[in-house]
Amino acid sequence: MTVNGAMREVIGESATSVGKDPEALESGYLQLLHLVERLHRQLLDVIKDELERLGQTDINSVQALLLYNIGDAELTPGELRSRGHYLGSNVSYNLKQLVEKGYIKDERSNTDRRSKRVSLTDVGLEVRDAINALFERQLQSVEQVGGVNSQLIDDTNKTLQRLERFWADQVRYRL
Repeated sequence: MTVNGAMREVIGESATSVGKDPEALESGYLQLLHLVERLHRQLLDVIKDELERLGQTDINSVQALLLYNIGDAELTPGELRSRGHYLGSNVSYNLKQLVEKGYIKDERSNTDRRSKRVSLTDVGLEVRDAINALFERQLQSVEQVGGVNSQLIDDTNKTLQRLERFWADQVRYRL
C-alpha cells in the first residue's frame, strides 16, 4: 500500500476517488483533521483512565505524557518545546506543577546559570514506567483487537510525517 493509499484508508476513502475528485480530497482532508484532533484527546483519555486505575490522581494525563516524553533524558524546557510536543506556557505551567509535586527535579545548568535542566525523580520514573507499560499492553492487542498491523502503522506514520512537514512549511514559508 502506498503512503497516499494509507492516508485514504485512514480517512475512509478509496484509493481511486481522492486523486480524481477534489470534493473527495476536501472531505477526506477535513475528516483527517478532525480525526487527528480526536485521537490526541482519546490518547489523553486512555492515559487518564490508566492513572485513575493506578490511584495516581494528583497529576493529569498531559503531565503524565510529559513525564513519559522526558523519560531518562535531562532536558531544558526549550528542548521540550522544540520537539513539538508542547506549547510554551503549557510546558512551563506543567513543569512547575510537576516540580512542586516531586515528579521532576530542575537544576540550573553548570555552564549557563540562567538555564534550567529538568529530569525525572524516582516518582516521576514510576509514572513514566506505568505509561510505558500501558503502551506495551496495548501493543500486545492492537493488531488482533484493533486490526492495526505494522505495515498500516508504517504507512500511517509516513502520511502523518508528510502532513507534519506540509504544515510546518505552511508556517515557516507563510504559504
